[in-house]
Amino acid sequence: MLRQLHPLAGLAGFLTLLASWISTVLVELFGSHELVVTVKQAIPWGLIVLIPALALTGASGFSIAGNRSGTRIDGKRRRMLVIAGLGLLVLTPSAFYLSAGTPSTTAFTLVQAVELLAGAVSLTLMAMSVRDGFELSGRFRTNADRG
Repeated sequence: MLRQLHPLAGLAGFLTLLASWISTVLVELFGSHELVVTVKQAIPWGLIVLIPALALTGASGFSIAGNRSGTRIDGKRRRMLVIAGLGLLVLTPSAFYLSAGTPSTTAFTLVQAVELLAGAVSLTLMAMSVRDGFELSGRFRTNADRG
């Protein structure tokens, strides 16, 4: 069951963060002031999905890996710690700050820039872990694996 839960929870977390990131970029580029406020107020509600999804992904991944080690497994472990740290220390506080802030202030713009950067880093690390997960599970083989 963990082998089915792990990718589903990871996908839910990835898509939730991706939706938040894309909606922020699009609303900043093309939206009105009111739409920016609406999107920023909606994003903390996504944490209701994001936090449990990432917790389940991490817990199930650690359980599946057990005591095994190796380049891919160790990389996934290190990345998960960075993703969790960014989520707890940057993304979550930023989401709450921005949901209560005024979009036209310098502080809002700075916090949003940091949030977008942390989100992009997290999405990249998640994608790398997905790639390694596929290779570990045998779903995809790299050219090196094919010999």
